Amino acid sequence: QVQLVETGGGSVQPGGSLRLSCAASGFNFRTYWMAWFRQVPGKEREEVASIEYDLSTVYSDSVKGRFAISKDNTKSTLYLEMNSLKPAETAMYYCAASLRADWLQDHGYWGQGTQVIVSA
Repeated sequence: QVQLVETGGGSVQPGGSLRLSCAASGFNFRTYWMAWFRQVPGKEREEVASIEYDLSTVYSDSVKGRFAISKDNTKSTLYLEMNSLKPAETAMYYCAASLRADWLQDHGYWGQGTQVIVSA
């Protein structure tokens, strides 16, 4: 059974930092494409960052230079280091996994999400 469990969310002041973790099980973590998404109620889910099996990464323009995605294959865990956070980045953050990025919608897996609140 596939499981993705996100932790690390919470409240932080503008300009602050958080590190999200996603513990994965039930599939071959090493070979999967992994990503972080975020969603605000009433808006579409937005892809924030992704990492391939070869550790190549892609970031949305809005987070380049501030966020860093990484994975530890020995722990089957995905991370998202977030720095210089902005109030507009308050959202539910989700971990996702798929054998290929373009298979996510039909054959991918999602975690339950972890809430990030950026507020003074």
